[in-house]
Amino acid sequence: MRRREVKSLDALHLFAALASGAVIGGILSLLGAGGSILAVPLLLYVVGLEDPHTAIGTGAAAVAANALMALWRHAELGNVRWSCGLVFVGAGVIGAYLGAMLGKAIDGQLLLMAFGGVMILVGALSLRGGREGHGAQPVRMTRANALVLAPRLSLAGFGVGGASGFFGIGGGFLIVPALMTAAGLPMSLAMGTSLVAVAAFGLTALASYAVSGFVDWPVAAVMTLGGFGGAMAGATASAKLARNRQALSLIFAAVVMASGVYVAWRGWSALQG
Repeated sequence: MRRREVKSLDALHLFAALASGAVIGGILSLLGAGGSILAVPLLLYVVGLEDPHTAIGTGAAAVAANALMALWRHAELGNVRWSCGLVFVGAGVIGAYLGAMLGKAIDGQLLLMAFGGVMILVGALSLRGGREGHGAQPVRMTRANALVLAPRLSLAGFGVGGASGFFGIGGGFLIVPALMTAAGLPMSLAMGTSLVAVAAFGLTALASYAVSGFVDWPVAAVMTLGGFGGAMAGATASAKLARNRQALSLIFAAVVMASGVYVAWRGWSALQG
């Protein structure tokens, strides 16, 4: 078993983990996705974890917990297409498991470089913004269309799940467009349904990293608690900031891209040293 990177959860580490969780939960509530991409750099450079693998495993715990809370809220609002989500997850958890196994086998600093590249990509995609799509109709999987939808959802789920498990992220920025493309879901339903997969992929990655000892449980618990608080605050502020949602998305994209450059540079510098 790996040694925890933070030996004692002192006041500074406690506050850093709590604040980092609040940032992630707040972004998820305000923008609907993307907060989990910041979990690893926050754990490494704010909370103080030293091992990239431990940061990924610990981040997966917080991501899964926050996704389950958000899923409950969206399910109450009727924004979840369970049949599409479960088919997507069925193949996706296999991909997430294989991705997590591959991620653990790669040098931690090399993994950081790849993670930084993904952050830059996520930021660039965020600049495009989300669109509902013209003519999109609420879709339900039935016996009549299952033979068409199921293979599409399974293939998309396996690919997205692999990326999610490899980097220990929720992957909502990939899952939402994948559901819109594979099942024809409008964005509102794709966002709610994506949380089924985010939670499942996060739990799969968490289980894989936990077995190998790559989870700092006290930090994960405090970060999750902060995420709950941030999500509630974000939900309250969401209505007031609705008109500024595009500006918030642009700020988020800039922060993620800048963080990605920094993470990739840190990984490259460590490899050179």
